[in-house]
Amino acid sequence: MIEANLVGEIPHIIKSITSVIGFLGEVKGGDPVPLRMSEVNRMLGKVDELAVNVDSQNIPYNIGETIKVIDGPFNGFNGTIEKINEDKRKLEVMVKIFGRKTPLELAFMQVEKV
Repeated sequence: MIEANLVGEIPHIIKSITSVIGFLGEVKGGDPVPLRMSEVNRMLGKVDELAVNVDSQNIPYNIGETIKVIDGPFNGFNGTIEKINEDKRKLEVMVKIFGRKTPLELAFMQVEKV
């Protein structure tokens, strides 16, 4: 998406950018169709809504809690939560592999409570 006043050489400059094929419009190769303000506001609102939802979700795990890995190469292993990284929404989990404790960094969605 781009906001631009398409006059003069501006359309040619935009089309000459690497990976730009052309503009979306009513007819192929025709003039681009601008978005309505309601469409822009709807897209921006969705982005803001997603950001608020991610921030407002509670951390469902606690340090020392036992979890089971449900996704990835360590699927099926049980472990203990050592650290919680709220910003990245990841957990550092200590899993016993071949008799040795091994730290793993896993996303919240890759584990479930036991």
